[in-house]
Amino acid sequence: MSTALWLAVVASALGTLLMRVVPFLWMQRRLNSESGLNNMPQWLGILGPLMIAAVLGVSIVPVNPSVVSWIATAIGLAVTLLVWSRTRSLGWPVAAGVAGFGMVEIAALAW
Repeated sequence: MSTALWLAVVASALGTLLMRVVPFLWMQRRLNSESGLNNMPQWLGILGPLMIAAVLGVSIVPVNPSVVSWIATAIGLAVTLLVWSRTRSLGWPVAAGVAGFGMVEIAALAW
């Protein structure tokens, strides 16, 4: 592998580590202080849903925008929501959505 790729891997690993360790250490120090949870900032409760929304937003937009990819994305999203509404779980909706997306892409290539 090239040096640039190794630098990207190391930067990604450090970024992932810091995103997990820094809040953990901050919360640990905060819980051990005398104020405890009474002085928790409001943004901390909003941060999790915002991060999930950001990942969802990035995941919904196709890499190569075309009519077929937008249709496949819409069908995959619809299948995911339908399976989630029935199962209320995490694994099956994702698997069904990916399968729906894949079937549309394969059907479009075959056609």
